[in-house]
Amino acid sequence: MVQYRRISPRLVSDILTAISDDKSLLLFNTIALSSGNTDILITKLRLTRRQYYSRMSALTNAGLISRSNGKYFLTSFGKVVYEAQLLIRKAKQNFWKLRAIDSVESSPHGLSSEERSKIIQTLIVEDDLKEILLGRNKTNPVVKSVNQPPSRAAAPSTQLSAF
Repeated sequence: MVQYRRISPRLVSDILTAISDDKSLLLFNTIALSSGNTDILITKLRLTRRQYYSRMSALTNAGLISRSNGKYFLTSFGKVVYEAQLLIRKAKQNFWKLRAIDSVESSPHGLSSEERSKIIQTLIVEDDLKEILLGRNKTNPVVKSVNQPPSRAAAPSTQLSAF
């Protein structure tokens, strides 16, 4: 039977805090890739039992992982967060290319939308990053919030809670 404890993180920062240090993120990624085989994680990651269990507790309390039959696995929410951090990793790997795009965009001469699109298509290989930069992914709330001005009817605290 799956054990669920406090799986309703109040803030996005609760989730980010749970994976904020290198060992916690490595633990989270290892669980994502291990298909439930987490028996040797303490030894592999060179964690004390206390460090291991406090990190596992934080990941569980954030709703990112769950335990079933003595094995840890990602929750559905954890799978979404895992994919999001992979996207962040791709962006980090393309940091200087993204900075170059920003630099060209902020030049006094500006860019036409065709020129901007051509630069992005040339520099960026990953399709998901291209979609974000080109604004093609209309279901993504981040892209929507960047491309569209905020609604006057929604209060700022309401907009933040959506993320």
